[in-house]
Amino acid sequence: MPSGSESRGPDKKSGKKSAKAIKAAQKKSSGTKASGGGANIKGAPRHIPWLTIGAGGAVVALVAVLAVNLVPKYQANVEASRYEPSAENPDPSVDIDGVITVDYPAGIHVQPTQRVAYDQSPPFGGPHDGVWATCTGTVYPDAIRSENAVHSLEHGAVWVTYNPDDVSGDQVRTLEDKVDGRTFTMLSPYPGLDSPVSLQSWGHQLKLDSVDDPRIDQFITALRINPNTYPEVGATCSSIPGSGFDPDNPPPFDPSPPGPDAVPMNGGDITPDQSELGGMQLPPGFEQTPDVEQAPGLQLPPEPLQAPTEGSNG
Repeated sequence: MPSGSESRGPDKKSGKKSAKAIKAAQKKSSGTKASGGGANIKGAPRHIPWLTIGAGGAVVALVAVLAVNLVPKYQANVEASRYEPSAENPDPSVDIDGVITVDYPAGIHVQPTQRVAYDQSPPFGGPHDGVWATCTGTVYPDAIRSENAVHSLEHGAVWVTYNPDDVSGDQVRTLEDKVDGRTFTMLSPYPGLDSPVSLQSWGHQLKLDSVDDPRIDQFITALRINPNTYPEVGATCSSIPGSGFDPDNPPPFDPSPPGPDAVPMNGGDITPDQSELGGMQLPPGFEQTPDVEQAPGLQLPPEPLQAPTEGSNG
């Protein structure tokens, strides 16, 4: 056989093998690039972006929580704003279902050791101690003496009370959120209360069954430092050092019935302190602190404040 034919045979087979090898390499290379580009190769594991999914779920959950908590509060505030006092509607509380009103004389002071035979429980007007309970958004964990609390109402405060046998835990915290740090308000338990919640301002009271009742916000909006509804316009809710009322250790609540020597609701022979009516009276040297808030448009007396008569703290 010629030598030329012998050399061409092996070269032809070798060329075919080389072509197959090149095609195989190209195919493999193409498959690798495709998988790197995100192609779903049969049998390859799928990578699920759990971190992204988790972050998205957390955002959705946060939005839901905010909606559940903030939307009702916003709606309650909008509803309560309808009860802001104005020249056209000086006492919006008359539109709140369940509010009772009584016309009480002002400025009748009793001594720290005296009781008053109050006609309402909790009381919301009538004779009271010469020293007021601190009402600068104060939360009292224990019941306080009624005679001091009533004087705070004479200054324009709203006193929120609750029956500790009916209201506890988160329910108390709900009430605290409406009072804590909000000047001209105060909160305290009231043992023996005949409803879970009761709100008092001077001459006004509202008893409720739930801490979530929207009328709580309505009452506070309508009557807190409403100059049309309380006697001692411009008076302070701050403490007076050495006055006899310490907000950290207030005079305690007395649950026993008043005795025969209790001061009657008309004050008996006590002469009302006329210096209290229509103006703020503070001891010499005492200045209002920044936590004292005035009602919108309220003007304090233009003349310098005079010291109260002897034995009076305003």
